[in-house]
Amino acid sequence: MIVVTSDDIPGRKILKTIGLVRGNTIRCRHIGRDIMAQLRNLVGGEVSDYTKMIAEAREQCLDRLRLEAQSMGANAVVALRFSTSYIMAGSAELLAYGTAVVIDESPGGVVQG
Repeated sequence: MIVVTSDDIPGRKILKTIGLVRGNTIRCRHIGRDIMAQLRNLVGGEVSDYTKMIAEAREQCLDRLRLEAQSMGANAVVALRFSTSYIMAGSAELLAYGTAVVIDESPGGVVQG
């Protein structure tokens, strides 16, 4: 499945717009990670545990978005966006959303120029 941030897919024709699709997850901080983050704050540098956690959350959101799009009959998603929301102290939601579409995947479906 093709997932893009643009409103169209270069070289492909959108045959049908299905509608909004989304995938989300809510993640909480971990006390052990918080301690390491505070130590890292003293000396500077990347907090790799949090970087890894956010990367995993992003992939989980995208997987859920793709599954929803497939279940609706789409073979692509355009206009992908990410959003984050504060839920409560120590937790946040990561949301991926976009528009599910059907694109022409046949060899003759490629739009020239």
